[in-house]
Amino acid sequence: MNIAPLLNNITKYINLTDEEIEFLKSKIIVRKYLKGQYIVQQGDVCKYECFVLSGCTKTFYIDKEGQEHIVMFSIEDWWTSDMGSFITQTPADFNIQCLENSELVMFSIDVIEDLYEGIPKLERFFRKLVERAFVASQKRIVRNFSLTAKEQYLFFREQYPKIEQRIPQYMIASYLGITKEFLSKIKSQLILEQ
Repeated sequence: MNIAPLLNNITKYINLTDEEIEFLKSKIIVRKYLKGQYIVQQGDVCKYECFVLSGCTKTFYIDKEGQEHIVMFSIEDWWTSDMGSFITQTPADFNIQCLENSELVMFSIDVIEDLYEGIPKLERFFRKLVERAFVASQKRIVRNFSLTAKEQYLFFREQYPKIEQRIPQYMIASYLGITKEFLSKIKSQLILEQ
């Protein structure tokens, strides 16, 4: 199993010895999912914190009217989970579904606790992950309040250039909180402005 991308992701924040890498390898599970499969469904307890080795996922919830609201996409070298459900081991607010065939490194809550015991500095790494997720979430809320739909789309394109070509337009519209028709209008307007 090639977990080099995971190790590269971790070593952005902490250094691991060869022994620690071997211990980490002994604890992880790599699982393949097919396009359309769910990693977690709303109402189930999220059992894993996941690192994406390959593929693409979407995190979303379904409201009472059956409307889908996408809150996040994850591609290679990103993490995905219903963090609230995972940490508290309570029912998930979100669904996580594979948009492509995907390969994920899966960390259960028990494995993470074992890793904290065996490699204490991994606690710092996972704290950094949670901090970054929290900051990104807060910044997204501010953007939703302060930017126009066009500005939000331009920000999305700039921040996530590798995602737009991989997902349908209606999903980008859902992520931005607009209709796909309005997104088409924005894109047409941008073409005219060039």
